[in-house]
Amino acid sequence: MSRDWPNSHAHFVGIGGSGMSGIARIMIARGAKVSGSDLNDSSNLAGLRNLGIITFVGHDAANVIGADFLIRSSAIPESNPELIAAKSAGIPILERAQALSELMTGYKSVAVAGTHGKTTTTSMLTVALQHCGLDPSFAIGATVRNSGTNAHQGSGNIFVVEADESDGSFVAYKPFGGIITNIELDHVDNFADISAIDQLFAEFVMTIQPGGFLVACSDDVGVKRLLNELPDLQSRGIELITYGESLDADLKLDRIHVAANYAVARVTWKGRILGEMELAITGRHNLFNAAAALSSGLRLGASVQDLLAGLKLFTGARRRFEIKGSANKVTVVDDYGHHPTEITATLQTARIFAGSGRVIAIFQPHRYSRTKAFSQEFAASLSLADHTFLLEVYPASEKPVAGVTSALIAGRMPSEKVTYEPSMPTVVESVAEFAKPGDVIITLGAGDVNSLGKLILTAIDEK
Repeated sequence: MSRDWPNSHAHFVGIGGSGMSGIARIMIARGAKVSGSDLNDSSNLAGLRNLGIITFVGHDAANVIGADFLIRSSAIPESNPELIAAKSAGIPILERAQALSELMTGYKSVAVAGTHGKTTTTSMLTVALQHCGLDPSFAIGATVRNSGTNAHQGSGNIFVVEADESDGSFVAYKPFGGIITNIELDHVDNFADISAIDQLFAEFVMTIQPGGFLVACSDDVGVKRLLNELPDLQSRGIELITYGESLDADLKLDRIHVAANYAVARVTWKGRILGEMELAITGRHNLFNAAAALSSGLRLGASVQDLLAGLKLFTGARRRFEIKGSANKVTVVDDYGHHPTEITATLQTARIFAGSGRVIAIFQPHRYSRTKAFSQEFAASLSLADHTFLLEVYPASEKPVAGVTSALIAGRMPSEKVTYEPSMPTVVESVAEFAKPGDVIITLGAGDVNSLGKLILTAIDEK
């Protein structure tokens, strides 16, 4: 049963986060009264205030007064005063995924999952469907450059969501359609090994509604392993659609060409040539993300030509190979990549983008647990850059772990290719001095390393 949104007051604890703010935007668009708090003020909070959302800087028990239900971010500890006040007052508490699941009720929903590529694939599918005139609702973990927002209440009956597996909560969505881009070990703070990840994705697939569909990458080792272990999907009324370069893929890519500012591939659907899929962004991995979006759009009944035209219009999501600017013929790019596989794909793209110039990476590892688990893999992926400046680990919600610093990665890289420098101001100065015309500097990580882009451009400009 759908909630009576115009007569509901939702309060968010941690409203400034990308996922939480998106849900808040949709709720107020449905007529609900929305309030929320966050530790620090931000441009995100300013944008929410402009929509009529009541925001508080700092957490206080008084903030929850009058709320019908409370929505918490997974980063909020049990000791939070607003959580304690809500429990004391008998105010229902929802996890972020539960709240999003409520919003999806009654829609033909598509949940985009996978270790990598979720944000870009969700954004691509959204933009493509918009170009088809379907005006989907959407909730994405980053701002889509085409629309300038991370969430929207659409007029159509389709709802596209990014399904984050990091805490296992995406099994709450029960979508009509699911997409799995790839499966690898990550979030080692929550999952002991790859079998735990596999089990979670299997549970996600089993939540897809009968009569719905699963789009999956037939080239990915983890996805193939999952599909081999799943019960017969057809018997559950779920249509399996595969995509990739493999000969047996339902949507097959070939004649792939990746250039500095675009990427193109021929697309075949079950043996029938659909035409060329051209993107206005570069990266081989992005062609695969687009193939997932195209497969899903076709299953939703959209026109192939309109979908291809919409994908060609896609200009990217924030912090996904986002060009921050150029100074003295040096280009600065920012990317959210924080797993070795993501960094490999991003640096390979940067190499094509740079042409004859050098690729200079500035990497800020995200979480001590991930740094410890993947230090060797990080070293190998970062070695694809001509030189890497390593910042210290961004802890997120983790406490320091003895012996775990960025030096673990630096020690596994050729000494001439890495500079371990924990100081951000020093890195800005060093990179500006090191860079030459034609170089590409890329800031990498899920922490606050993205704040360096403008500072680097200014420093280079002032050389």
